Amino acid sequence: MTFVDVSGLPHHTIHRMDHEIFDEIDAVVQMEPSEGADPELLGLLASIGIEKGKPFAPDERMQKILKDAAAIGAATARTLAARPRDEAFYWYPGKSYWSTPFVGGSQEFLANGARVLDSRTFFHFYATGITPAMAHAPVGVGSQYAVLYLDSEGQPFDGAETYSVTLPPNVPANDFWSFVVYDNQTRSMLQTDQRLPGVSSIGDDVQQNADGTYTIVFAPEAPDDPQSNWIQAIPGKGWNTVFRLYGPLEPWFDKTWRPGDAFPGE
Repeated sequence: MTFVDVSGLPHHTIHRMDHEIFDEIDAVVQMEPSEGADPELLGLLASIGIEKGKPFAPDERMQKILKDAAAIGAATARTLAARPRDEAFYWYPGKSYWSTPFVGGSQEFLANGARVLDSRTFFHFYATGITPAMAHAPVGVGSQYAVLYLDSEGQPFDGAETYSVTLPPNVPANDFWSFVVYDNQTRSMLQTDQRLPGVSSIGDDVQQNADGTYTIVFAPEAPDDPQSNWIQAIPGKGWNTVFRLYGPLEPWFDKTWRPGDAFPGE
């Protein structure tokens, strides 16, 4: 195995969202041993002409089908992540837009023995690696994630506007907590003038209010309030954020503690 140090170097790790994703998939099928893949998945790929040891050369008819499929699939995946219709995706159904792809707390996306396909699509569109510790870790270890695409009024975040999230006192994280902002189009960290588009409780940089709360401000320009923990947004760019808890404690699981919503114009 070759290890490449990419620290500090611009590099591209985003998968295609158009019909050329099928070329990426074909490259993986050709490179990896078939024994390491799900036979049913390999069967689905074979049905559209992707088979190990054979050239992937879709004819004109199939190319049109694949272009349409990629466009529909990309729009569907984005929608399932940004605005799930099923309340099971929300940490606080009917009360807030903080969401999770782990419906039912399963990293296998299972509910009553059935695969929750929307849940699996949400996660694997949004992220890559997965571990049981993300979904149902014991109290005090592992990690928990809450995703936020919408403000308190149910509207998508606008990179030209200002929003604020308040964390109540005693954030239930045994290790640390963080916010990171992501680009809606790339699913990668939003490219801003800040070194990292986020705020973390590690170190002395995070500012706490006198009442024990924390205010996180998302805006294109830094606010005047020195107690605000500013994360830069970019006009013309839609964004979303992930709130992470490392070593989550019982108040997170029993929901006696919960993050505030993102209020616009504050």
